[in-house]
Amino acid sequence: MTALPVHRAARRLRLRGVTEADLGALALLDRETFPEEPYPYFVLRQMYDVYPDHLLVLDDGAALKGYVLVGTAPDKSRSWILGLGITRDERGRGHGRRLMLEVLDLLRGIGVREVHLTVAPTNTAAILLYETLGFTAEQSVRKDYFGPGADRRLMRLRL
Repeated sequence: MTALPVHRAARRLRLRGVTEADLGALALLDRETFPEEPYPYFVLRQMYDVYPDHLLVLDDGAALKGYVLVGTAPDKSRSWILGLGITRDERGRGHGRRLMLEVLDLLRGIGVREVHLTVAPTNTAAILLYETLGFTAEQSVRKDYFGPGADRRLMRLRL
């Protein structure tokens, strides 16, 4: 009798708001997603304190698999996507789009009129995602935007 391969059942990813208890896992996720420039824990902590309703995560019941973090001006005239990350094992499955669509709906609902973001000019997958969501490049690549050698493409979406 031949043994059948064992497949781990795929866990359904639940989109939800972040909780204070998630901050350690969020820091690990951010470090995996952006190993060259992760947010320090204390920055994520402060962003949670300032923007708790604009920090969404994808949770499979055992671990966080993605997040989106948005900062919104006090007058709600504009927001910035400050982070969008998906674990390596979940990339290419539409989770980034799901997070972005959810947060853009949230921002529309509170009256935000413009959403801005920056993206590495070499991150073609992210640029394509943002373009399909309606973001346009504000200008050519900004050299040294985040410091020497850290060029970024600035993009904007009018809601």
